[in-house]
Amino acid sequence: MKKIINILFLLGTIFVLEAQENNYAFTLNEAIDFALENNRIAKNASRDIETAEKLKWETTAIGLPQINATVGYQNWLKQQVSLFPAAFSDQHSQIRDLDQYYNVTADPNNPIPNAPEGFIPITFGTKQNLTASATLSQLLFDGSYLVGLQSAKVFLEISINAKEKTNLEIRKAVISTYSNVILSEESIIILENNKSALQKNLNETSEIYENGLAEEESVEQLQITLSNIESALLNAKRLKLIAYQMFNISLGLELNTPVVINDNLEDLVFQNIKFNLIEDNIEIENNVDYKIAQNDKESKELLLKLEKSKYLPSLSAFINGGYTANSDAFTFADSNQKWFGSSLFGVSMNIPIFSSFERNASTQRAKIELDKAEENLTETEQQLLLDIATAKSNYEFAIHQYQTSKQNLNLAERIEKKNQTKFFEGITTSFDLRQAQMQLYTSQEEYLKSMIQVINKKADLETVLNKIETN
Repeated sequence: MKKIINILFLLGTIFVLEAQENNYAFTLNEAIDFALENNRIAKNASRDIETAEKLKWETTAIGLPQINATVGYQNWLKQQVSLFPAAFSDQHSQIRDLDQYYNVTADPNNPIPNAPEGFIPITFGTKQNLTASATLSQLLFDGSYLVGLQSAKVFLEISINAKEKTNLEIRKAVISTYSNVILSEESIIILENNKSALQKNLNETSEIYENGLAEEESVEQLQITLSNIESALLNAKRLKLIAYQMFNISLGLELNTPVVINDNLEDLVFQNIKFNLIEDNIEIENNVDYKIAQNDKESKELLLKLEKSKYLPSLSAFINGGYTANSDAFTFADSNQKWFGSSLFGVSMNIPIFSSFERNASTQRAKIELDKAEENLTETEQQLLLDIATAKSNYEFAIHQYQTSKQNLNLAERIEKKNQTKFFEGITTSFDLRQAQMQLYTSQEEYLKSMIQVINKKADLETVLNKIETN
């Protein structure tokens, strides 16, 4: 029994620890940091950098010394026969001397079938041989190799810039989804408060109507408004679930992982109002899209160099050494087995002479691609200047709209409160009250959206500037 209790206690402890590990709570900055480490796209971008580093070394290693070894074993199941002219062996003793000198076997009394007259069938060598050799090779000069080294470096830069671009997009996505989660939470709170206030008004108006002091239309107007609020509340709750799922995806979590948002919307908006971003000077070279376009131009320049390098000769050298053993039986492991060594040194030069103008066409094509890359770089620069100006304008407008919406909300609350007082005092109609309520609800919605716009437009501006402001 005690053993069972201990097992249950252990299982309970594990369950609690797992629950604690899966309980995620984030501020906006914490969510961004988490996503940059765990977002699946971000992790693949990091792997692309690792791949580029490995490719860079692969390219470098081509020009470094290469050593290869081979071991070969041959066993003639039936040895090849050669025909030796009999005129060279007038006496059998001479054939026997030939046997000893060349290590061949000749049988002039037993010629092979259909052998031409005047020839002796001979088998050269032994039935088995074993060869072991090693070759050291070194590339001395190759223009394409030098271009390849530069290309590997540029490819690494492209991967690093792509990672930076990915991080900026992930940061922007996290800010957007985090804001949507807060928006859904705030919307539900406001709608529930509105529903509670409307329900109270409806109950009071119904009592007044039952006492004959109000018209039925007043009750119906409030019922319509309440029905609309309830429908909006149900929709807000559905959107809240979707907002949390989108937020989890941007973080790299499973779709339905429970998460907690620790930031307050008002505080978050206050932190994201940074007028210095609007006033900052434009540094187009820091933009990651400009750097990627610059990388594309550099890669096209290297492609042109590569095509031109094909006109140059290439030079390589090698040295080879090995040992060979021969025997009619497998005696290669015996200590008295004789091994014969050999070595070879060589240099090879490949000189391109004529390719039917194929190299010329390839060079011209590479030049055209370079011209296109230069045009794209200029176009990217001009487009980024426009994007930066637009982002600054949108951010400035978002701040202004937030301030206006805040003022309008205060006015709408005061108007609704006055109309509610007048309605229950019998001074104004239910239609006027409903108009004031709808105006209040619209102002609340616009105020929430304006706060989200401030946060998102700041993220847009930071992305295009490649300048991340810390809150």
